[in-house]
Amino acid sequence: MKIYAVIDTNVIVSAVLSKKDDAATVIVLKAVFTGKIIPVYNDDIIAEYKEVLKRKKFKLDPDTVDGLVNSIKEAGETTERIITNETLPDPDDLVFYEVAVSKENSFLITGNIKHFPDKHFIVTPAEMTVILNKLNML
Repeated sequence: MKIYAVIDTNVIVSAVLSKKDDAATVIVLKAVFTGKIIPVYNDDIIAEYKEVLKRKKFKLDPDTVDGLVNSIKEAGETTERIITNETLPDPDDLVFYEVAVSKENSFLITGNIKHFPDKHFIVTPAEMTVILNKLNML
């Protein structure tokens, strides 16, 4: 079984900065690299990943960031967003939502669940680990 998911930038940042191998965000990112989660993205999402991860406050090597983002792209699938006319508290989050709805049966994994509508496919990293466990994928 393949799980398709749009991964919010905050999940990736949290995973990269985490010191705990068992953190839900780390488990989600590892699931991407082991092929258990197929990331879904578009050019805007990739650009945001790079811009945010290269912020000075995170002190991440730019080449490491480029390698990480390229690995996510290679593991994933690009798609176009579907315009939904949904209103979100942060308009920058809309691309993540609209890319998620463009891919049938995909999830949106976010640490900011309150920034999105209450939909069954929008889950936290912890909820995604429960899903992976139920499917015997961890």
